[in-house]
Amino acid sequence: MGMKTIPCFAIILAALSAPLLFTHYAGGAERPAGKSKYLVYVGTYTGKQSKGIYAYRFDPATDQLTSLGLAAESVNPSFLAVEPTRRFLYAVNEISQYEGRSSGGVSAFAIVPGTGKLTFLNEVPSGGAGPCHVSVDKTGRYVLVANYGGGSVAVLPILKDGHLGEPSAFVQHKGASINPQRQEGPHAHSIYTSPDNRFVISADLGLDEVLIYRFDAGKGTLTPNYPAFAVTSSGAGPRHFAFHPNGKFGYVIDEMLSTITAFSYDQASGALDVIQTISTLPQDFKGQSNAAEVEVHPSGKYLYASNRGHDSIAVFAINSRKGTLTPAGDVPTLGKEPRSFAIDPTGSFLFVANQNSDNIVEFRIDAANGQLTPSGKVLEVPTPVCVTFVAIP
Repeated sequence: MGMKTIPCFAIILAALSAPLLFTHYAGGAERPAGKSKYLVYVGTYTGKQSKGIYAYRFDPATDQLTSLGLAAESVNPSFLAVEPTRRFLYAVNEISQYEGRSSGGVSAFAIVPGTGKLTFLNEVPSGGAGPCHVSVDKTGRYVLVANYGGGSVAVLPILKDGHLGEPSAFVQHKGASINPQRQEGPHAHSIYTSPDNRFVISADLGLDEVLIYRFDAGKGTLTPNYPAFAVTSSGAGPRHFAFHPNGKFGYVIDEMLSTITAFSYDQASGALDVIQTISTLPQDFKGQSNAAEVEVHPSGKYLYASNRGHDSIAVFAINSRKGTLTPAGDVPTLGKEPRSFAIDPTGSFLFVANQNSDNIVEFRIDAANGQLTPSGKVLEVPTPVCVTFVAIP
């Protein structure tokens, strides 16, 4: 996988060795203290070109990106997550049949220090067809997976050697919403733990709901919260979710209506209450577009959202007291179908994964106003999907 000086991007970063100081930042990931370099893993859809997970080194101080090639072969490793010690990486295998049953898979890999290569450990069923999102709880003891096709979520224990065990929790979502083609049943699209690890949030596109579970980090179990969910607009299709760094607000991107629903978040009860719904598209846009990814800047000042069709990243300023959003413009992604993007842990760069143009485009973030400017760096990656960062000491 090469690099050239024209724009387009998608990533996942993972660590190589010993632990490092972290502070919490947007979307449930971790922000390293001090200056660091990073190992970048790219999750993809496999096919004629892609063979699995690709790796890069990234130095934000010099903006240097170095290709490490194919890190591991895997089938449709579309979303990736790294546990807190940065020794193991987990990937969903976004397929509909697993060993003759209606399920996808979740694969475990060990990160090889020094090379960034991934050593396959094991693969287990995800519990439902089409797993599309994976995360790791704050203790690093559990992998959480959302099954889009199956409309379900599951919790998988991480064993001491990094392998995945039998599920400690499984929940089948139930219901439907107003769109007969896309909301005929549940479609769990993402899953995250709250900043304090006491709750689990799952956005379900098919139900127009953001479901809330109480999470027992000792047993790895999920129990419906009270309230058990928050409701978006009918036909919105909630997809991905991001917490504000202050823990008081949350934001879900609504794929089908291309909106963001902003919530106030009660850290004690886990309740989400709608405070605003706002479009991710310009008022004069008349074409077809579906929203995809949402992230809050580590500073908590800005929110970014991707539009597939309009092929742009929308920028919003965040009111730190109210949690509400004000549009601050948008920028073309310089590629097609920006399925995902990620902000590097220093808050200096944003990388856009343009799925249908087989590349990842790097943008510089202006700390003064949150605006994005193409750096000219482009990674050539076949059908890139996702991104996350972990520091190399």
